[in-house]
Amino acid sequence: MDDVLRRIDRFCDEVPRHWAMAADDGPLRLFVRNRAGSGWPFYARPIPGGPPVTAEDIERVRARQRSLRVPEAFEWVADTTPSMADAARDAGLPVTICPLLVLNSDPIAPSLPPGYSARLLGPADGDLQAAAHAVMTVAAAAFKAPPPGPPVGAALAELQADLAAGAIARALVTGPRGPVAAGSVQRVGNVVELVGIGTVAAARGQGLGAAVTALLAGAARDAGAEVVFLAAGDEAATRVYERVGFRRVGECGMAEAA
Repeated sequence: MDDVLRRIDRFCDEVPRHWAMAADDGPLRLFVRNRAGSGWPFYARPIPGGPPVTAEDIERVRARQRSLRVPEAFEWVADTTPSMADAARDAGLPVTICPLLVLNSDPIAPSLPPGYSARLLGPADGDLQAAAHAVMTVAAAAFKAPPPGPPVGAALAELQADLAAGAIARALVTGPRGPVAAGSVQRVGNVVELVGIGTVAAARGQGLGAAVTALLAGAARDAGAEVVFLAAGDEAATRVYERVGFRRVGECGMAEAA
C-alpha cells in the first residue's frame, strides 16, 4: 500500500502542472499562474521524497503566496509527509485531515430514481458548453461556492481537448427539475482522482452522489487507470464511497489561512 500512496503523492505533484507552473522553495513546491498570467494558482505542497517540513518553511511560502495575492493554502498526503501537519499547525494554520480512499473492486452503481439520468460529457457533444456549465454550477451549489460562468473561447476549446485526450472527465445527473448532481475526474498517466462530487441540497438522500462516483470510477477503470482514488470530506461521504467499492488507504491534509 505504501507504493499506492507514493503514486498518489506523485500524482498530486504532477496534476497541477497542466494548469500552473511549479516554483520550489526549500522542501515545498508552490503552483502559480504561468508566465503569461493565465492558468490557476494552486496550493503549495511538499516536494515528493523531500526533507521534513518545518513551520519556518510554511511561513516563508505563506509570505510568498501573500506577495502573489493567491490563497495561503497547502495540501499533502499525510502518510508520505508526516511532518507537514505539525508544521502547518505551528505556523498558525488550521489543519483538516480527510480519509484517502482507493477503488478496491469494480464500482457498484446504485439505480437512479425514476425520472433521473446520468451522462459522461463528450468532446463532440452539441450541448457541451451548457452541460459543462451545469457541472460547474451544481458543484458550486453543493459546496456553497459562488456560481461560475460558462466556459467560453479558449476555456471551452481546452475542455474539449482535455476530454478528447482523456486527461479529464465530467459527469452530470439530471432530474425532472434539471441538473442535480455532478463530479469530475483528473488523470495523470495511470492514476485518476475523482473530485468535485456533489449533489444540490434539495436532491440529496437518493444515491445520486454514489451514482456519479460509480459512473466516473467505471469510466476510469474502462480507460485503463490502475489507481482510482478520492479524498472524502467527512465520515458520511466516506460511507457513500465505501458502498461504491472504495476503501481507506491513508489520509490527506489541507491547511488554509482564513
